[in-house]
Amino acid sequence: MEARNKRNRDFAETRTPVGVIGGLVGLVAASAAAATLVVVGITPAIATVGLAASGTIGMFENLPSYLQIGELSQKSDIYATRSDGTPVLLASFYDQNRVEVGWDAVSQYVKDAAVAGEDPRYYDHGGIDLQGTVRAAVTTATGRETQGGSSIAQQYVKNVRVQECEREAGATALDGLSDEESAALTPDQRHALVEEAKLACYDTATETTIDRKLKEMRLAIGVEKRYSKDEILLGYLNIAGFGGTVYGIEAAANYYFSTSAAGVTLAQAASLMAIVNNPVKFQLDRPDSETNGVANGYAENTRRRDYILTKMLEQKKVTQTEFDEAIATPVQPAIMEPSTGCQTAAGSAYFCDYVKNILQTDPIFGEDAQERFLNFRRGGYDVYTTLDLDLQNAAETAIANNVPQAYPGWDLGAVMSSVQVGTGRVLAMAQNKVYSQDPAVLAIGPQYTSINYNTDYAQGGSSGFQPGSSYKVFTLAQWLNEGHGLGERVDSRPKSNWGVFQDSCEGPHFAGGWNPRNDANESGANYSALESTIGSINTGFVGMAKRLDLCGIRKTAEAFGVHRADGDPLFQGPSAVIGTNEVAPLSMAVAFAGIANNGVTCTPIAIDRIVGRDGAEIPPPKTTCTQSVSPDVAAAMHYALARVMTSGTAQQSWNGTEPRVPLIGKTGTTDGAKDTWMVGASSKVATAAAVVSVNGEANQRGISFDSGQAATARHRMWPVVMSVAAAKYGGDPFTESLGPSGPPSNAPDGDSSEPTEVGPPEGDAPGDGETDLGGDDGDVPGGGDVPGGGDVPGGGDVPGGGDVPDGGVPGGGVPGWPDGWPDIDAPGWPNTG
Repeated sequence: MEARNKRNRDFAETRTPVGVIGGLVGLVAASAAAATLVVVGITPAIATVGLAASGTIGMFENLPSYLQIGELSQKSDIYATRSDGTPVLLASFYDQNRVEVGWDAVSQYVKDAAVAGEDPRYYDHGGIDLQGTVRAAVTTATGRETQGGSSIAQQYVKNVRVQECEREAGATALDGLSDEESAALTPDQRHALVEEAKLACYDTATETTIDRKLKEMRLAIGVEKRYSKDEILLGYLNIAGFGGTVYGIEAAANYYFSTSAAGVTLAQAASLMAIVNNPVKFQLDRPDSETNGVANGYAENTRRRDYILTKMLEQKKVTQTEFDEAIATPVQPAIMEPSTGCQTAAGSAYFCDYVKNILQTDPIFGEDAQERFLNFRRGGYDVYTTLDLDLQNAAETAIANNVPQAYPGWDLGAVMSSVQVGTGRVLAMAQNKVYSQDPAVLAIGPQYTSINYNTDYAQGGSSGFQPGSSYKVFTLAQWLNEGHGLGERVDSRPKSNWGVFQDSCEGPHFAGGWNPRNDANESGANYSALESTIGSINTGFVGMAKRLDLCGIRKTAEAFGVHRADGDPLFQGPSAVIGTNEVAPLSMAVAFAGIANNGVTCTPIAIDRIVGRDGAEIPPPKTTCTQSVSPDVAAAMHYALARVMTSGTAQQSWNGTEPRVPLIGKTGTTDGAKDTWMVGASSKVATAAAVVSVNGEANQRGISFDSGQAATARHRMWPVVMSVAAAKYGGDPFTESLGPSGPPSNAPDGDSSEPTEVGPPEGDAPGDGETDLGGDDGDVPGGGDVPGGGDVPGGGDVPGGGDVPDGGVPGGGVPGWPDGWPDIDAPGWPNTG
């Protein structure tokens, strides 16, 4: 802060009799014939004052006169977009809070105040006002009113040189460090080195010496040769410092008076230009200041403002009436804090942080993350994101109404991510915390965090969470990939030793003492793949995995975009089948979007457009869509996962979603109910909702929130977002089939070549919770046997033995359940998910 204040103090010229001005006065006094620097037109001539002066003339004429003026550092903005196309600012990022504006966007009051206060003969001289320079030095030296010693062109030159110097500091700060030393720096250490380099180069660019002053004067003359007076004045107004990180007249008007450079009043214009003279002394954002605060009516700024107003009246830039009104107006700042960093994005802050991390990995902005973000903060970019504010507001509301920000004795997290099917556009991202990166704020309590639980470690600092049974969909996909059908049965009896599992990549895996149980201790001996999916039977899926290639299951998960959040390879041992890999909720949403998209998975994207300061479009990172499984396999997955919604473990989420559209989904619960998930999709939007233990463990079935049991909060959250998605985006029927071992559920017997489309279950009123389990008794489609082989065990009993509880679900059967298959009572159906 001290370094920043030093730059602000000196930035617009500290008026003292020291240095170049004093040196020039010395040159004048040293000669019997006063040395006069005269600018005639645009050519400087230095009068002869003896041999010493002749040397000075030669040195001045040989100084460089060309100043390369680069682009100003300008803030970049991140936006969401409302449904009507209106952009909504989420956050701004900057080194210097500046909005560069054109000539017509600046009030004439501001232009006249700048000239009156800083360079009253600006439109009469050719870059150097010697009269003003000498007068200012003498006046200041005698203790009277501080006067401007440099012309506007000279001040502009100095500002440009400082700007370029500080820009280069970001690249030169690490000079002299080895690659290893540079890589070992913490972000705070790197920032400190950059700030130190900025201060050092600033001191060099602004040191009070005759040499620097002469160079500045020579460059000012060169600038006047190349640009018009209006262009120089506008450049000066856009580059000048107004205190802190506020640069340029537009940002200053926004910040100090909540208005624009075009909309300031006369009194406000004079107050703003007063700040330029000495930002630390005259800035208006320190209400407690004893010399320039609210108690004394911002006395220092008022005094300087009134001086400028008086000069404007003398130069006939304002009328007496305008002057009297402005003088009578008290200085009353209306501070509008700029949107600085993602913490200003409120509930969208974690999505904003995700976008920021994407920008840090986009090579278009630089060679490494540090350079990329630095360039982004300086580049004046407008970034328009994929965020859907309707879904985002729904996600924030769903979490806030169902999960607290903190819970005694439990490091509690709640997350939601939504992705558009077929595009990869991230539509919503929320969690039950308040975003901050301020260590002091983070120390307040567990309701604050900088970690984004929805994303990978590299994109937000989270190592992910076990998805539990929601991960079983990848074993289901591989089961179908390898030619098995939904009706095919496996040995699903619980065992103390599951023996050896095949793995074509790593070799056989011996399960040893690993003996997973079913959630309700179900002991069925031969569940089908469909029954295991609907009921989320652990031993059913382990039995399926025994007949598969574990490496194939891992590769199928990866084909859907799934990966460990910590960056390590996916574990592919037997326990991975039931979801022991820690993954990001966003990854699960992306995977289910791929399932919903007929097996085509699109990588997530968060940016729709990037517009440069010149209005040119910059290509944002693009999604990549790949065929993860065949459409036939996807159709069979749709069939099974639709029935998870209507008659399986996800019925609560199905019942809570209105308006009705076709849905697929899968629940997940880890050991001890530590983490609970609901992941699913329509044909338009996929959403992952989870309540997780960030660190440590807690059994969610034994914890209650105000909204209900912790373990079921996912089913109160997910429908809120998916109801908004259904109303806004709609939903088409999914293709469905029984997989390789049977024909499509509504196709002619024996024809399984093409997936078919199946709509919502008929006769199912929204919210009634009842399902139609399929109607009359009859043969299994294609014949009397169970699809995949074998008669129905027990002749209508529950697979694996035992009668159907209570005689079946009211209304009879699962929607689309093949004729001849046993009815399943949904309320009593095993629930491990």
